Amino acid sequence: MSILVGYIPTPQGEAALAAAIAEAKAHDESILVLNMSRDDKLVDAHRAASSDLDRLDADLAESGVSHEVRRIEHGTDPADQILQVIDSENPRMLVIGVRHRSVVGKLLLGSTAQRLLLDATCPVLAVKAD
Repeated sequence: MSILVGYIPTPQGEAALAAAIAEAKAHDESILVLNMSRDDKLVDAHRAASSDLDRLDADLAESGVSHEVRRIEHGTDPADQILQVIDSENPRMLVIGVRHRSVVGKLLLGSTAQRLLLDATCPVLAVKAD
C-alpha cells in the first residue's frame, strides 16, 4: 500500500507532505508525491521547480520513507489528474493541503480540494498549514 500526496510548492503543500511522511512511518508505507502543471497556463504557480522536486526527494530519502516523486507535465484539471492516479495506483490514502476560503469564495470558485474530498475512492486526509 502507498500514500498519494498532491503537492504544490506552498505552505499547504508542505503540510500535506509532512502529514504523509508521518502516516507512512506509522504504517510502514511508501509515498507517491504528485505535482502537475496545467496546459492552459503559461506560468503555473502550482508547478514545482526542478529544485523543489530535488529537495522533496532528498527530504524523503532523509526521512527513510520509500518514495517516488512524479510530475505530470500536461493536463487541464488537477483533480482529474489526481483521480486518474488514484484509479491506476490504488493508494490507501490521499493527503492534500487545504487553505481557508470564504463562503462566497467556495460558492463562486471551484475547488480542487472539494472535488477530491467528494470524488476520491480512497480516504482523503486534508491538512492545513500552521
